[in-house]
Amino acid sequence: MTITLIADALVASLLVATIITCYVLAKRIERLKADEAAMRQTVGALIAATDTAERAIAGLKLTLGDCDRTLAERLQTAERYAADLAAQIEAGQVVMDRIGQIVSAATMVGGPRAVEATSPAPAPEPISRLAGAAQSAAAIRARAARRLEGHAA
Repeated sequence: MTITLIADALVASLLVATIITCYVLAKRIERLKADEAAMRQTVGALIAATDTAERAIAGLKLTLGDCDRTLAERLQTAERYAADLAAQIEAGQVVMDRIGQIVSAATMVGGPRAVEATSPAPAPEPISRLAGAAQSAAAIRARAARRLEGHAA
């Protein structure tokens, strides 16, 4: 009888150990199921965030395309303005050269008479008018040169 009693006690202790192990495993399974539900929520939120990010990236690409087109148009406009400005500067340089030629020719023509033009005369002579025009042209040329130097800097 002692052997059966020992065997029964051993079987009972093994049953208790099995019940405890099953209880611990059941608790772990419950936690895993709770973690699985949380993981599903996390994966769902991640998928939603990924979709939102993809839509935002598509919007940014469209905006970037618009900005690129706008910038290209503005660059073309700026290039046209730069070309126009260069043409105007060159035309101004041509005008300055002509004024310089006029001033040089006027000083050559009115050399000794330019002194006489400064003294009061009863009637203005054509030469003294030419000398005055030459002086005015020289002043205009000098002023234009200063302005062009100011714009070039």
